[in-house]
Amino acid sequence: MPKTLRAHFDGKAFWPEEPTDIAPGTKVKITIEIAAPGKKEKRSFLETAAKLSLDGPADWSSRLEDYLYREPLNENS
Repeated sequence: MPKTLRAHFDGKAFWPEEPTDIAPGTKVKITIEIAAPGKKEKRSFLETAAKLSLDGPADWSSRLEDYLYREPLNENS
């Protein structure tokens, strides 16, 4: 079943610009079509942040000042 993936070439390898469900070691056939320059797909901040898979405490927003200004963490606030 054919799939279309956007990728960039670093001089040695093609790197997908989005996650794929292809198992490592799977042989694929690649057909090259040069994308038009300057036509970059726009993403919202939330889409970008969601793809980063950030790991951190669940209370980031409620203790923002503690994290930003390095105030001592107070478990009662």
